[in-house]
Amino acid sequence: MSEDVAVTIFRECLFLAIKVAAPMLLVSLVIGLSISIFQTVTSIQEQTLTFVPKFLGIVLVIVLAGNWIMGEIVTLFTNLCSNFSLYIQS
Repeated sequence: MSEDVAVTIFRECLFLAIKVAAPMLLVSLVIGLSISIFQTVTSIQEQTLTFVPKFLGIVLVIVLAGNWIMGEIVTLFTNLCSNFSLYIQS
């Protein structure tokens, strides 16, 4: 396998990881920011207050976007497996 092919595979995998993690990270960010603003306004300084809402938000995103996430991962894996003979030759 040449260096170019290895870099291309790594780039595709890294881009996929960012793409499928983005919805969960964005939901977690929005929920955390909202709760932080609420804590600032009400002077509540509880560190564990954000855990359950973030957890529920991420579970909701996985339920709603899980099919898309799994489809993207399967597509990449299928492409890698179908081109395996090309990777060995180069």
